Amino acid sequence: MLVAILTTFGGSLAIPRPRPRRYIIPMQSPDLFTGLNPAPERFVPDKIVSGGQTGVDRGALDAAMDLGIAHGGWCPAGRLAEDGRVPSEYQLDELESRFYPDRTEQNVVDSDATLLLYRGQISGGTKLTLRICRKAGKPSLSVSIVDASSAAEEIAVWLSEIRPAVLNVAGPRESNAAGIQAETRELLVRLLG
Repeated sequence: MLVAILTTFGGSLAIPRPRPRRYIIPMQSPDLFTGLNPAPERFVPDKIVSGGQTGVDRGALDAAMDLGIAHGGWCPAGRLAEDGRVPSEYQLDELESRFYPDRTEQNVVDSDATLLLYRGQISGGTKLTLRICRKAGKPSLSVSIVDASSAAEEIAVWLSEIRPAVLNVAGPRESNAAGIQAETRELLVRLLG
């Protein structure tokens, strides 16, 4: 029977090929790509925590207060910070320890995920925070805020995937990255507002 088929079709097997499909795209919008890659669903954590240091920590707490998001976290005993004391407007709990690494670890452990914001290289306390996240098995995202738009986009995607109820935000202090407190506040207000 196979020989008869080969003879019938000129010595070769005829395999029916599917007909090309044609799609009609309605041209209601001049932008053909609208809706193909929708923006991630905006996710806002229930609470933002940090250690209360100048810089990224306080920028995150300021953004939370601006937006009416609950805030908190742990700070060293005596509310120790590089500019003296963490202001009382920040609703932070004091650890018994005066060591910054202890409060860093407690904030990582007590949160669902950690967002690390920086400029240039990750170093010092920011690097320690990243190591603690890895050791504790907690999700973290390190983002340079040099380009605020791409940073906001990357953070938005990550937040929509991770969906942390409690978000720890950390990064360099103001003396190591002048202006980063205001930049952090502006970025998070724009992102979460």
